[in-house]
Amino acid sequence: RYQRRVHGIIEHYRLAYSSDLMVQVPRNFLLLDELEKAEKGGRGDVSIGLENYDDITLSHWTGTIIGPVATVFEGRIYQLKLYCNERYPHQPPEIRFYNKVNMTCVQPDGRVDPRKIAVLANWNSSTGLTKIMVDLRAEMSSPQNRKTSQPPDGSTY
Repeated sequence: RYQRRVHGIIEHYRLAYSSDLMVQVPRNFLLLDELEKAEKGGRGDVSIGLENYDDITLSHWTGTIIGPVATVFEGRIYQLKLYCNERYPHQPPEIRFYNKVNMTCVQPDGRVDPRKIAVLANWNSSTGLTKIMVDLRAEMSSPQNRKTSQPPDGSTY
């Protein structure tokens, strides 16, 4: 019941925003909406969720990407950590791979370089965490990454 009420409030704000009114949806409402959608399921190739359900700030998230078919990532499952600071959604989250991966947008310590992936470089406050995960998975299929040799499966940062 609470989730339905929160979802109704969010939709109200979205409708107001789409009517050219400058209404700002509170950070936690957006994140609660993302969490609710993630818990209902959705895509089978990416997922997100709270790292700890006691996190009342909704700041620490985990993500999972299943490697795309016909790439060096196929058959692998990648775990990520996403951190939404108090400036989210006006500032993109910080993203770090838990599993070692070789990709052009991932730094040697596992952090995703926001300048090297379009969804973060061209950040829009209406972009959600699931969209980031989808774009990271798509990046795995890009010509510059799809055949790049990878660390042994299961290795972590």
